[in-house]
Amino acid sequence: MVRVSTAPAAAAPPTAPAALTVRDVTVRFAGLTALDAVSFTVAPGSVHAVIGPNGAGKSTTFNVLSGVYRATSGSVHLGTTELTGLAPHRIAGLGVARTFQNLALPPHATVADSLLLGRHRLTRTGFLAAGLRLPSASREARVHRERVREIAEFIGLERELERPAGILPYGKQKLVELGRALCMEPQVLLLDEPIAGMTADERRRVAAVVAAVRDSLGISIVLVEHDMGVVMRLADEVTVLDFGRRIAGGPPAEVQNDPAVVQAYLGTQE
Repeated sequence: MVRVSTAPAAAAPPTAPAALTVRDVTVRFAGLTALDAVSFTVAPGSVHAVIGPNGAGKSTTFNVLSGVYRATSGSVHLGTTELTGLAPHRIAGLGVARTFQNLALPPHATVADSLLLGRHRLTRTGFLAAGLRLPSASREARVHRERVREIAEFIGLERELERPAGILPYGKQKLVELGRALCMEPQVLLLDEPIAGMTADERRRVAAVVAAVRDSLGISIVLVEHDMGVVMRLADEVTVLDFGRRIAGGPPAEVQNDPAVVQAYLGTQE
């Protein structure tokens, strides 16, 4: 049985949970339509999976939600705040954190320092105050390091804090990236294939952490994942894309048996 630590103190997002609403989002690249009027809503504190065959538009959806791509038309709102067209750093500053399919950890940084990178948007100390080691800067640094320790304990990496992140097993490196996103204190967490390439034990461990993020921290999660067993266990709602269009949506059991979804994944049998 996989054990996940209890939620760190004061771990809830700093503002009231808000729904993430995607409305009629279309993305075109030089005449190619990557997303075609896609709509879905991520309820506060839920896991919402976005699935589909290769080329369905899942990565494009994440890139729009995180500000990497600008939608040709349509809108994205977090509560009443419009995210459409904002730069990635502004979207992150509003409480949307993202992990990526490929690891992007500093090769020689410790786990603690890697997690501290996620605290950057919450840092109020200026360059001069930090350089002069003013008392206010020292106090803030202590707060951030304590928060890092709490989150490391939550994801099960408290014993790894002083080890270089790059030498850890692959599954633990993925947990470091997840922890770094959690250090941003997000309202919404975008997880792009969080268990891809893992062993069975690693998949169970990371899936348990993802479930704990929702259940203990109340953070909304948008999940792209090819492992349908994990999707069906974790997701509260599922949106299915195919060739850039939304072809189905609803609770996992309902979506799993939808004829359009079966055809998209398996094709039409002759």
